[in-house]
Amino acid sequence: MSRRLLLSGLAVVTLVGAAITYVVHARTGGATENAVPVVTGQPMTLEARTLFFRNLADGPDSGRLAAVPVGDPGAARRVGELHCDRFAAARSTAICLRLKPGSLPPLTDMIVLDANLHERHRETLPGTPSRARVSPDGRIVNWTVFVTGDSYAATGFSTRTGLYEVDTGRLVKTIEELAVFVHGKRYFASDVNYWGVTFGADGNRFYVTLGSRGKTYLIEADYRAYRGTAIAENVECPSLSPDGRRIAFKQKVATGTWRLAVLDLTTHQIIHPPESRSVDDQPVWQGNSTLLYPLRNATNSSDTWSVGLTTPPKLLIPQADTPSFSSPN
Repeated sequence: MSRRLLLSGLAVVTLVGAAITYVVHARTGGATENAVPVVTGQPMTLEARTLFFRNLADGPDSGRLAAVPVGDPGAARRVGELHCDRFAAARSTAICLRLKPGSLPPLTDMIVLDANLHERHRETLPGTPSRARVSPDGRIVNWTVFVTGDSYAATGFSTRTGLYEVDTGRLVKTIEELAVFVHGKRYFASDVNYWGVTFGADGNRFYVTLGSRGKTYLIEADYRAYRGTAIAENVECPSLSPDGRRIAFKQKVATGTWRLAVLDLTTHQIIHPPESRSVDDQPVWQGNSTLLYPLRNATNSSDTWSVGLTTPPKLLIPQADTPSFSSPN
């Protein structure tokens, strides 16, 4: 992300015991100002009716986890000290994926956080951060990282998806041993990749993308039985709606181009929300009829947008990505 020098100076406004900082002295070099109003000095917790995201606006607080009220996404961004490349939360659990600085080959810290965003567990994984989710009951965190060097990866990289049970400490570093059935037969291939897990409300049923031999499949899986079945093709980065009726996903329409799509799990009909731009991320549901997703902008950063199933897209939070809610919204 490019950094530019904005107007120098310092303007601080005190609000509810915290500071809204428009201009601050740089702590680590780079831009000396926050390009947007930022609230500091307040505790960050997984309270309800809050939208969390990674703040990408220029300034010393760029890259930090930020939060705004769901009903006022344009409010001053409350930021803490937590840096995450990917973030997700549910109930009283959150996951933060952070690339380890200077690691070659790249390594990612997978950090499990409690309701006060205090570290509960940490694993260091090979690869770079890609996707992160928490089961709705807060009991399982899951992640996907890009990994280089796998011999079967024709593109030079592959994905690795894992799970961690918060209560038991059980760690599944990769779900590649998941028994999967495609067209009624057990599927075996040397180039299998999984990415983009999304869990049902019971924390047992989950959906994930399987990529192999030039195709992608939506896998519906049973965690306890550790078994899955392909139920659709050309589905990537699935996201289950809170009511469990629909899967939002990115549908490939050309090389490097994806269209936002929604699959009805009962009728298997697919609709396309009125978003014509390429969406290359795992969408997030806000309620059962609105989707949130990041899009690249002219500054080579990202903005977070929202779109209804039938209503047009709108810019929700500029200079922000990896949106997440900690509770049903």
